[in-house]
Amino acid sequence: MTFAPEWLGRDEADALFEALHAEIPWEVHRLRMFGRWVDAPRLNAWLGDPGVSYRYSGNTFEPHAWTPMLLALRDRVEEACGTRFNSVLANLYRDGSDRMGWHSDDERELGPEPVIASVSLGAVRTFRFRAKAGGEPVGIELMHGSLLRMGEGAQRLYKHELPVRKRVAGARINLTFRYIHRPGGESVRRYDRLPPLR
Repeated sequence: MTFAPEWLGRDEADALFEALHAEIPWEVHRLRMFGRWVDAPRLNAWLGDPGVSYRYSGNTFEPHAWTPMLLALRDRVEEACGTRFNSVLANLYRDGSDRMGWHSDDERELGPEPVIASVSLGAVRTFRFRAKAGGEPVGIELMHGSLLRMGEGAQRLYKHELPVRKRVAGARINLTFRYIHRPGGESVRRYDRLPPLR
């Protein structure tokens, strides 16, 4: 994993947060957990190239079209990470009660060694990851305007979560850029450019 805590300047990050909060088609996704359907504890939107559907937690999501601002941001994230992306899962955590439980992004359409780039905007939240082989969780603070690259091996070897933080009153937008593999599709060139996680 590699991390750039101030990848975007404060003014640009502020402007992106306000614009994306307004223009992304936020939805409440229903997820299948432990045999029953529940509302996800956050708002979501799946956006991307035509045909890049994504299946997880018992649902298949068809992409909304890229907004011009997200498309421009994707190009910059690709340049920073040295990886092509054709989709983004946007999450809106309305306050510190919204969360994401322990999981790995290891769905088949992401390929065997997915690279996922995560841009954070808004309230600072703690991101935790732990090795599947065991050990204590490690946490980092995802700053407003930061970029986290989870590279080869990250989803195979680790789980991650965004836990509840009751004292956090503000909203956070998280954009996780991904590459959905389709049968017969081209392979993706990948290499690190961001500074190592500290």
